[in-house]
Amino acid sequence: MLANTTARPAPDFALFNLGFRPFFLLAFIYALVTIFIWGGIFVYGWPEPHLPFSPAYWHAHEMIFGYGIAVAAGFLLTSVRNWTNIPTLSGYPLAGLAGLWLAARAVEWIIPSRIWPMMVLDLLFDAWLIVAVFTPILRAKQRGQIGIASKLVLLMLANLVFYLGVSGVLEQGIAWGLYSGLYFLLALMFSMARRVMPFFIERGVGYPVQLKNRLWLDRAIIFLFLLFWLADVFWRHADTTALLAALLFAAHALRLAGWHTRGIWKKPLLWVLYIGYACAASGFLIKAITPFVFLLPFLDLHAFAVGGIALMTAGMMARISLGHTGRDIQRHSRLLVPAFASLIAAFVARVVLPMIAPLQYTLWIAFAQAAWLLSFALLVWVYAPFLVKPRADGMPG
Repeated sequence: MLANTTARPAPDFALFNLGFRPFFLLAFIYALVTIFIWGGIFVYGWPEPHLPFSPAYWHAHEMIFGYGIAVAAGFLLTSVRNWTNIPTLSGYPLAGLAGLWLAARAVEWIIPSRIWPMMVLDLLFDAWLIVAVFTPILRAKQRGQIGIASKLVLLMLANLVFYLGVSGVLEQGIAWGLYSGLYFLLALMFSMARRVMPFFIERGVGYPVQLKNRLWLDRAIIFLFLLFWLADVFWRHADTTALLAALLFAAHALRLAGWHTRGIWKKPLLWVLYIGYACAASGFLIKAITPFVFLLPFLDLHAFAVGGIALMTAGMMARISLGHTGRDIQRHSRLLVPAFASLIAAFVARVVLPMIAPLQYTLWIAFAQAAWLLSFALLVWVYAPFLVKPRADGMPG
């Protein structure tokens, strides 16, 4: 009797095949949900929802420890698999991790009178993600990857400090946790950009080019950033923070100069990363001049968040989602340019225009939120089918 050797068709549902799939999709959607709610409250005066903490803290926390950590999870679970050649979470374990992230986001609305359910679920997610990322790195004995993965540990500690502040256990916990979380996430974005941007540019511009990377500059940026975090979060010394911020701006500008080649401006998946990195660096420049000129509060933080983290993560998710679903990165959707342009417009409205016309601040916030929503709506429309369906080339992953 002959055996049936007919190959089974690949399942149509591939969301939990690899880490980037569920977490990039969750990040795209959550970027829409959080800003839609926050815009309604801040700009249009919606009634404040019943939450374990104020809407302003909710907005800050969820952009860092909700959206940001989802992007980090998708990136690292996928990259670590490539670095180590050891499988990371997939199938039911990956679905469980994504479900835990989702549960931590949902429980604050279901049980708003208690902080501990959200805290427990959120910290459990952080811990599980750390184990999932570190396990293959340690098994492969790749000590060089520990530095970037350790930023997940720092993010978990910052999240814990925030919850201790909300619970009244740590007096400065909310501020320490949110500022530290933003800076640790920014440090992770810079580390990821240092890993992938030169690689993407050299292989994406369509002609031979070798970008300049300087080891001393990489080390200087890490050292200066550590001092900057300590000075701004704990010491709260404005002049020292401004000096360190100025040095960091100069260092990142020098790094960007070494990564520039004219071909990037013809490739949306490259220029979005370059502009995003430049916007993040501008946050240091704003921080450096703050003691000497009048500026509205939080412009530097939103330069880091909207310009840097959002633009860079959107560009990375767009590039990775194409490459890892077996699609040609040179033949991307025409909607990417308006999506990236809208996010740049959100940065201009949120950071630049309030410097020029501060009296129209609420108008600029409304415009920034609308541009943000348009950008991520386009990204969801383009990438949701790619992330849910199997690879276009039939390969696993």
